[in-house]
Amino acid sequence: MSQKTIITGTGIPLTGNDIDTDRIIPARFLRNITFDGLGEQVFADDRTALKGKHSFDLPQYQNANILVVNANFGCGSSREHAPQSLSRWGISAIIGESFAEIFLGNCLTMGIPCVTTSSGNIKSIQNLLEVNPSIVMTLDLETMKVQCGHYSSTVKMDSGARNMLTTGKWDTCGLLTQNNEQIKATALKLPYLAWN
Repeated sequence: MSQKTIITGTGIPLTGNDIDTDRIIPARFLRNITFDGLGEQVFADDRTALKGKHSFDLPQYQNANILVVNANFGCGSSREHAPQSLSRWGISAIIGESFAEIFLGNCLTMGIPCVTTSSGNIKSIQNLLEVNPSIVMTLDLETMKVQCGHYSSTVKMDSGARNMLTTGKWDTCGLLTQNNEQIKATALKLPYLAWN
């Protein structure tokens, strides 16, 4: 089972409201048959426009795994490619002011916790990450707190989504393989599988 309770690592600040899924992964990359290679293309157009100054290009954030965003992150079209590209870049949790509903659901399906906190808390965390990119961050889904160095704040998440992450129920494939013996036993009892 893939319980998600505590995510520790470093953070990457990404400022700006209403960052939509087309900015996260431009539409031309949706033609790929698999999600392979999407991590390299995350924020492709924004990164090109900023000529190496985008957070995802800066060397101090290359190993970050906790993304810190502002309001209405992941709005726009409902492409699963957006959280897939973030995950394949290395993001394992997102802390923001608010998230678009379908993006939030897609993240949950992939086991990426998306938690919210106030605009002031987000700004404080983003400022800390800009000053000290190597500062250690911890997101604790049991206590519902985020720690960024000495700075700590409470975070919020829908209780159902939190339960799915902390119990591992988000991982439907994991649930199936965990019950492998029961599945085999049931399959043996099904008459249409026993036909000669």
